Amino acid sequence: MSIVPAEAVSARVRGAYGARSGNEGGAAPLAPRARLLPALAAVYRAQLSRARVARIPLLFVATFQSVGIMVLMRGVVDGGAEARAVVAGSSVLVVAFVALNLLAQYFGQLRASGGLDHYATLPVPPAAVVLGAAGAYASFTVPGTVVTAVVGSVLFGLPLTHLWVLAAVIPLAGAALAGLGAALGLLAPRQELATLLGQLGMSAALLLGVLPAGRLPGPIAFARDLLPSTYGVEAFARTFDAHPHWPTVVLDLAVCAAVGVVSLAVATRAYRRAAVR
Repeated sequence: MSIVPAEAVSARVRGAYGARSGNEGGAAPLAPRARLLPALAAVYRAQLSRARVARIPLLFVATFQSVGIMVLMRGVVDGGAEARAVVAGSSVLVVAFVALNLLAQYFGQLRASGGLDHYATLPVPPAAVVLGAAGAYASFTVPGTVVTAVVGSVLFGLPLTHLWVLAAVIPLAGAALAGLGAALGLLAPRQELATLLGQLGMSAALLLGVLPAGRLPGPIAFARDLLPSTYGVEAFARTFDAHPHWPTVVLDLAVCAAVGVVSLAVATRAYRRAAVR
């Protein structure tokens, strides 16, 4: 995905919240610091505007990858709990590809190119920059995740009744993975390392999220529990049951939300640290 120029975000933020002096001949005073929600909306719109350029190849790659994995797994998985795990894991993998992998690369490149210095001059809270970018990247995943879930459900003969739960799974898993991706990109000392960490994170989401948990060895199953997207996968997989146990689904989503809050807080702190250096 192409990088959103810091100047583009600057133009939106300053155009929305900048203030000029009433004295024609005097120097313009500094604009007051923007509130979180308006600043967040400005950053989000600036990031989302890039979707017109990057949406088609991005969604194609992420969706094609996940659908291809399901086709391969169809040869070894017939149905039951394993099929539910494969479809749920492949659907959330689209979110991991964008929110974790590409966001890590984005912030790593932004830091390396000096773009963070420009962001730091804007009168916006650091949380608005992190949350705006994370929200935009997570939004890119919605069509691909829905297509993957529908194709997987048809491929494995799973019911389509409760696909509406993706309305909760996508933003919550997206927040957890986007926070992790942003933190990796901001904390990595070099751009190449940020790219590597993003790729490793997506690979972990692939291996630990798509493969049925019952077939994983003990230590690897424990690592799976530490992956933020696991709880979104589990929540989605449970909805394929004939009679889903909704309290357990809600609990998994709540854990995913809590992890998202923590990961975004860590990413915000990492942004403050990187922006002042």
